[in-house]
Amino acid sequence: MIDFANELRKAYNTDAWHGNNVSTVIASVKVAQAFARPISDAHSIAELVLHLSSWTEEVISRLSGNLPKEPRNGGWPVPFNETEEYWKAIVTEFSQVNEDLLILVKQFSEYQWRAKLFTGPIPTALLSHFELLNGLIQHHAYHAGQIALLSKFKNHE
Repeated sequence: MIDFANELRKAYNTDAWHGNNVSTVIASVKVAQAFARPISDAHSIAELVLHLSSWTEEVISRLSGNLPKEPRNGGWPVPFNETEEYWKAIVTEFSQVNEDLLILVKQFSEYQWRAKLFTGPIPTALLSHFELLNGLIQHHAYHAGQIALLSKFKNHE
């Protein structure tokens, strides 16, 4: 049996094929960088991490058998302040929700990985558990790249 959960672990906090895993990228972000907007129309790093956490929670919900919906905190939660404590809380939440997901998917049988689940409002919108998790892995990698680039800007006011 292929260890699909290990693929999530690689993207999240070990040896990602594409480069630094998302946890390493986030851990390198300083508070001033987290809330800065070096590109005026782009999301801040804090918004990106909140977005990742929000959708990871929704994937957990779907993998647990719940119908798809908008994430509990919305797809793009807005940071409510710009303090070091709040940044640490954002990072902690991201870590916790990913650990929760890993615990869940480690329990899946091969049958569960192949099982289809509804992903949209129409019954033909079906994905396997594997396809949903693989989509989240790609989502993590995509936004990790954005975070890495945003953190390279020098003017963080």
